[in-house]
Amino acid sequence: MIKIYKAFPGGKHKVLTMSYDDGKFADRKLVDIFNKYGIKGTFNLNSGLYNDGKRIDPSEWRELYKGHEVAAHTLTHPTIDRCPSVEIVQELLEDRKFLESVMGYPIRGIAYPNGSYSKRIGSIARSIGYVYGRAVGDSYAMVHATELANNDAQGPVPVGDETGFSLPSDFMEWKATCHHKHNLMKFGENFKALYKKQYLYMMYVWGHSYEFENDNNWNLMDEFCSLIGGQDDIWYATNIEIVDYMDVFDRLQFAADLSFVYNPSAASAWLIINDTHVVEVKGGTTVDLKQYDN
Repeated sequence: MIKIYKAFPGGKHKVLTMSYDDGKFADRKLVDIFNKYGIKGTFNLNSGLYNDGKRIDPSEWRELYKGHEVAAHTLTHPTIDRCPSVEIVQELLEDRKFLESVMGYPIRGIAYPNGSYSKRIGSIARSIGYVYGRAVGDSYAMVHATELANNDAQGPVPVGDETGFSLPSDFMEWKATCHHKHNLMKFGENFKALYKKQYLYMMYVWGHSYEFENDNNWNLMDEFCSLIGGQDDIWYATNIEIVDYMDVFDRLQFAADLSFVYNPSAASAWLIINDTHVVEVKGGTTVDLKQYDN
């Protein structure tokens, strides 16, 4: 029987995405580093705080963040789980409206400020058009705990995502792999070394660009991007590009016997057939899969 695997664009099995908050002046240098190495980032902005003397003016946003994604971070950066629901609606909706007026495209992602998240917030965000949200925490602690447990055990101790490179089951509760202060280079080396193509892997790094200024360690991000950039098996994507691509794949319509597939979306989806054939299913087309069953 034919075996079909979901693949990232180009038949790749790894994706790297970056997420940086607050829109402060140091974003300019971070964007330069990303652009130098072909890395894509999502920049989460508070549109109600841009005139505090610490943040980039909206007049720069469209040009600065070209090729990347601008997402919401609420209007004024409150700890929103302490807020009444009507205030949460205002914080999420007004930020989105302002960002859209500047950027000229729909804003559909949010990084929850101060790590404040609950099911209530996710439900509100989804109801007003958000399709993903970066939630509190990352995989660093779990990965480190697993390494310690494995050192003390007779064999591997399965606790879930032992690598930190899995995709979320719910994009409204999306957790990163690591903050850039949490063993970034080690995670990068491990991610680069992954080779088993029966899995899809994602490395997701988050932080604040001003932290590099405060810690005087811009070299860390430059070294990481130099290490991880330009890899043939990695797709470099913004947060929303990942969400949208997974949606395209999930909407594919396969024949019951897997002999063909129809793509009702405008964008392409990619398949790996029988571990060897990389197949692009272009938008609006039907592809005969029997030709690859050999």
